[in-house]
Amino acid sequence: MYIVPERAIADLMTRKAAFDAVEQVFAAMAAGDAYNFPVVREAIGHEDALYGFKGGFDRAGLTLGLKAGGYWPNNLEKRGLINHQSTVFLFDPDTGKVRAMVGGNLLTALRTAAASSVSIKHLAREDAKVIGMIGAGHQAKFQLRAALEQREFDKVIGWNLHPEMLANLEEVATEAGLPFEAVELDGLKEADVIISITSSFDAILKADQVSPGTHIACMGTDTKGKQEVDPELLVRADVFTDEVAQSISIGEAQHAVAQGLIAEADVAQLGAVINGAHPGRTSAEQITLFDGTGVGLQDLAVASSVVELAVKQGIAIEVDF
Repeated sequence: MYIVPERAIADLMTRKAAFDAVEQVFAAMAAGDAYNFPVVREAIGHEDALYGFKGGFDRAGLTLGLKAGGYWPNNLEKRGLINHQSTVFLFDPDTGKVRAMVGGNLLTALRTAAASSVSIKHLAREDAKVIGMIGAGHQAKFQLRAALEQREFDKVIGWNLHPEMLANLEEVATEAGLPFEAVELDGLKEADVIISITSSFDAILKADQVSPGTHIACMGTDTKGKQEVDPELLVRADVFTDEVAQSISIGEAQHAVAQGLIAEADVAQLGAVINGAHPGRTSAEQITLFDGTGVGLQDLAVASSVVELAVKQGIAIEVDF
């Protein structure tokens, strides 16, 4: 068995590699060559933590495994650790033997950012110039860096419940040589692309705060009850997702479906757009929305890439298990 510790990930996985792995697995899912297992996600009654498992099998890439981990909201304040903690386990699909154990914290951040970035590539207008961010925490910096590589943006705007954290977004914008402006939620009407990345359980962005032609990537809703946008926005938009079953049960679409505003059939797979089976954006006025629920296959795809690189570079730790 190979072990690739968390400390080694930064030198192995690039944004480009994460993007390619996620784009390929979305395409495989839409083609029926890969599928996710049902998600287990529970409040454990200790440290206010949410813990769970996401797994799946990619027949095309012969990748089998799971990610174990979750959200410990007290980590940063109490221990100086990031709140999201996870580990990926890969298995040999031919024998069932464990193949690798991989640190999952940075991989989760990179694959989540890659998912919204893939959605921007395939759904945002080509002439998108202003990108808006809702949320300014640890993951928001990864989201923004990845998104800025997909279009020739000339401005970053952002809103956060705690405005002092907007410095995180300004830092990334400055790195890219772009101006940054803090806005109220109504100010997001200026954005051509909006990424929401929060842990909210109440709708933040209203339908009338989004302009025609905008692409929205909702990346924070991955649990029953979570919510980042007004369900009416999903009525106005063409909705795409990583996995339809998760979108309507634990993703952003859960609320619109529960209220009878949209149906399961109204939610399309982003992978179908990648494969050319769905037209995606068809007009400059169309609002598109990507409901990024976070699927286990994303984690397995990036982890598998990391293991290959680690073995090739002699970084992987091999143990008899």
